[in-house]
Amino acid sequence: MNIIRAAAIGCLMGAAAMAASTVTFNKEVLPVLQKNCQECHRPGEVAPMSLMTYSDARPWAKAMKAAVLTQKMPPWFADPQYGHFANDRRLSQEEINILSAWADNGALEGDAKDKPAPKEFLSGWKLKPDVVIEMPEAFQLLAKGTINYQYIRVKGNITEDLWVKAAEMRPSNPKVLHHGKVWVLPPGSKWMADAVPGKPYERTGTGKNDQMDGNDILGKFNPGLGAQSFDFGGSAKLVPKGSDFVFELHYTASGEPATDVSKVGLVLAKAQPKIRYYLSPGTPAAFNLVIPPGESNAEIVAESTVGVDAKLTYIQPHMHLRGKDYELRLIYPTGETQTVFKGKWDFDWQLGYDLKEPIVLPKGTRLLTVVHYDNSPNNKFNPDPKQEVLWGDQNWDEMQSSFLGFLIDSNTEISKVLKSSGPSLLPRGKSGPTLTALEISGK
Repeated sequence: MNIIRAAAIGCLMGAAAMAASTVTFNKEVLPVLQKNCQECHRPGEVAPMSLMTYSDARPWAKAMKAAVLTQKMPPWFADPQYGHFANDRRLSQEEINILSAWADNGALEGDAKDKPAPKEFLSGWKLKPDVVIEMPEAFQLLAKGTINYQYIRVKGNITEDLWVKAAEMRPSNPKVLHHGKVWVLPPGSKWMADAVPGKPYERTGTGKNDQMDGNDILGKFNPGLGAQSFDFGGSAKLVPKGSDFVFELHYTASGEPATDVSKVGLVLAKAQPKIRYYLSPGTPAAFNLVIPPGESNAEIVAESTVGVDAKLTYIQPHMHLRGKDYELRLIYPTGETQTVFKGKWDFDWQLGYDLKEPIVLPKGTRLLTVVHYDNSPNNKFNPDPKQEVLWGDQNWDEMQSSFLGFLIDSNTEISKVLKSSGPSLLPRGKSGPTLTALEISGK
């Protein structure tokens, strides 16, 4: 109790000292915004307002204070008691004090000579791509109505194996693309084998996307996600010679007719690495999930087993509008269990988390995800609390899946990396599956 009280007093003293001095935008606030906020809060990006200049930021001073004090901004949902992450976005207490004091003391601009040089951003990219793959034609959106997932095959013209260090997917119109993926479609893949390049297809016309074919996610777009790095100690992602690409697009109508041309930019490695980066295609997954009507804390678990020696380096949960929280546990072949991630879920900010240090996963390690959902009337985002909810693509359906980044030997067959196991293999019941399904499945 004394330690907690002393820490609280220390924070208050720090804030009081900050308030006593004259905090200005140019000297103290702008560096904080450049470091933590401007990547999204600038013209053409996903945030609703710009924070690039004093005139941009001044009207939002008190709103900024409230957002950082409540930890609403910057968006970050990982519980700090579980896992350490290289891309941790949380502000320091000093940075919070600066923004709070600035709002409380008139939000002064300060002397122009105190301003740091403007932060430079590449036009249209957060990375500098060596290769850009783009949809050949714009997708046309109606003003209203449901738009089913769209899949567009794009010819790759890849004449040699490419090893990719980083990728960034970008829509031309982020107002209408809620999220998307670009898949590597290697030679011989049966998925979309008969698709006409450039023509959009809905899921029923694409065939089965089977991990056994070696399909791999190359780039993803989600609000706040940004570019993704595949370079962890020299690793990279493989685009085999002869590959095509599939753009998977989840559009939402904006109230007026619109178009979008999405693209993905690639940064290439200079040589073939010994270690390959592989992103799981939404597994573990609970395709058998059932959320009863009105349930405020429905538990759903899913499981996959690692079929090769690997290292875990990236975690990105995925749910829809009823999701509350997400937990990832590792169950090692020895029986030892380790929780490596716990966090809240926010549908508007589908973040990815880069582990500071990759975690070794011996062959046979089980990956167990535990997720809770609010299907009650108290959830203001709930499309219909009276409905039983099953797995489905649309926002009024639900998902329980995980995009996990693995480091594997560059010669590993992708089909051997993960296999569904335990509760994910059970038939659909009236609810769940829940943690009790581990006993039912014999684990």
